Amino acid sequence: MREAIRVLEADANRSADTHLHVFPLPPEWGIDLYLKDESVHPTGSLKHRLARSLILYAIVNGQVGPRTTLVEASSGSTAVSESYFARMLGLPFVTVVPRTTSPEKIELIEFYGGRCHLVDEPLHVYSEAERLAAELDGHYLDQFTNAERATDWRGNNNIAKSVYSQMTLERFPIPSWIVVSAGTGGTSATFGRYARYCGHDTRLAVVDPEGSAFYEAWKTGDRSHATGRGSKIEGIGRPRVEPSFIETVIDDMIQVPDAASVAAIRVLRERTQHWAGGSTGTNLVGAFQIIARMLAAGERGSVVTLICDGGARYANTYYDDAWVAAQGWELEPHLDRMHAFLDTGQWND
Repeated sequence: MREAIRVLEADANRSADTHLHVFPLPPEWGIDLYLKDESVHPTGSLKHRLARSLILYAIVNGQVGPRTTLVEASSGSTAVSESYFARMLGLPFVTVVPRTTSPEKIELIEFYGGRCHLVDEPLHVYSEAERLAAELDGHYLDQFTNAERATDWRGNNNIAKSVYSQMTLERFPIPSWIVVSAGTGGTSATFGRYARYCGHDTRLAVVDPEGSAFYEAWKTGDRSHATGRGSKIEGIGRPRVEPSFIETVIDDMIQVPDAASVAAIRVLRERTQHWAGGSTGTNLVGAFQIIARMLAAGERGSVVTLICDGGARYANTYYDDAWVAAQGWELEPHLDRMHAFLDTGQWND
């Protein structure tokens, strides 16, 4: 146990903190937008932090030993990171993923030595992961239940603490808003709890793609709400409300059309040269709407959102015009709306 923890902590110690980029906005707006770039982790996504936390949590709880098979249910990125850490510890790793998961993610999971078990229905990932864990005498890491409890929101491996530390020399060091998307709900829980724990006035907005259950559940208070279908924006949105989704720390939620998310990552690349995945686009659409509200209310301040993963994983999907057209998505109206916002500060639905 001591050696496994040392190995995982050494990996964290070797990695410098992720960057906080500035997205260019007109200076006269008096509002600054920052993007925390989680794509620079060794496994290329925000889920690198979560995977380390989940495995540490299982080890210190006595659920993982030197020969335990690790099992997960994932839409891709968490499994990529977990397979990386499993290989580091010399443990077998199996993940249950929807058949629609991008080939690039599946290749990465297998590159790190993990095995993918594909299912046709997104809702079947949970039961199938439980079955496999029992069959293999392994341990089901269960990110959707354990994300909010495995992550230490007061300090260790905490993305929120990192953001506030990096903001200390900015002109508005305490963000007015943090904007994040929800997959497990662990990131929003961490930001919401940490801001309250530190006594900050920061408000938390969570963005949710179409087809996800989180937005409707937050709006109605009905945690039993389910859509029965997965999101086309990989890594975020869920067909059911996950146990790690803590709605009471959220100040606002914004539902984002899939086509808008894909349009936004193209705007991001055009304006900053950063190449990101679809969930980053969802974040950016929400951040633009929050900034438009602030401008309309005469508010100044800073807004922080995340680059969740890099765009190379989606070269054959979100960045492929033929693939986008096959989904029935029209990007032009969303591109026009975002370009107009960046010129005028107004968000017109």
